[in-house]
Amino acid sequence: MATAIDLFAGAGGLSLGMEAAGIEAVFAVEIMPDAVSTYRATFPDTQVHAADIREVDFRRWAGVDVVAGGPPCQPFSVGGLRRGRDDGRDFLPEFVRVVLEVRPRAFVMENVPGLISFGPYLRSVLAPLFDLYAISEPQVLNAADYGVPQSRKRLIIAGSRDSAAFRLPPGAPGLRVPAGMVLTREPRGEPNPSKIVYAKRPDLRPNPYQGHLFNGGGRAIELDRPSPTILAAAGGNKTHFIDLDNRVPAYHRHLKNGGAPYVGEMPGARRLTVMESAALQSFPDHVRFSGSRSSQYTQIGNAVPPRFAKAIGEELMEQVLGRSRRKRVAA
Repeated sequence: MATAIDLFAGAGGLSLGMEAAGIEAVFAVEIMPDAVSTYRATFPDTQVHAADIREVDFRRWAGVDVVAGGPPCQPFSVGGLRRGRDDGRDFLPEFVRVVLEVRPRAFVMENVPGLISFGPYLRSVLAPLFDLYAISEPQVLNAADYGVPQSRKRLIIAGSRDSAAFRLPPGAPGLRVPAGMVLTREPRGEPNPSKIVYAKRPDLRPNPYQGHLFNGGGRAIELDRPSPTILAAAGGNKTHFIDLDNRVPAYHRHLKNGGAPYVGEMPGARRLTVMESAALQSFPDHVRFSGSRSSQYTQIGNAVPPRFAKAIGEELMEQVLGRSRRKRVAA
């Protein structure tokens, strides 16, 4: 198999997808203890550095085929108020440092879509790589277009040491998997006890599944299409929910017709369990998440969907790694 280093590895979604494409993670870096435990249980043969990435000299990993990962994205997210370069949580320069020390055949960086608005800063951070790699234009891709039953937009930047820039895999709306393909009426795993409570001042949108009709950030899932983005803050009322009795459209019509907001808890609905959230992220059933339930939701919400990572890994194998091997054999 080809080899990879997984930076900011979390629960291992990126490593799972790469492995399915034929790229084995031989080294991973993650600082959150519960995520480290989850990762080690899933990848017992991968060496894991469970501390600050800034402590690692990566030159001993020179020759690894791929460096991949998602530097912490809070400075460039809506939640981080887009502080960007002035935020101490910006680990983009660390990602570049690792690539320079390892000199892999290719690298893949994923991040929040908001980073694309910081074009000049992004180019300045990546500048040391321009003479070494053909780098793709930053693209915002939706994991739903790669068979993940969830709408999840991520910025992807990739580089190849070949003369031609790596082409990111084209997605297709025809590949979209509805949430109802992985969700059932009965909960999978331990039920989430958080109630669904009507908002006193609902935010009404044309689509009943948009806006906020209930307290918290959790939304009703439309089962015949991919779910909303699974949030790292899930666990309580920010966890999406299944409208078992299909009450949301009727309540939306009631509000549009001038009706007063309902009070109290909505019956006939339940929050997603940890296992269901993981399934919507395309994690396989054998992965077991460590830590408290809140920590498990956070690990899932922070992860790269394995099925999305697999699509990128397959293109790496086809365009870069497989071609490199063919060249060596021919020589």
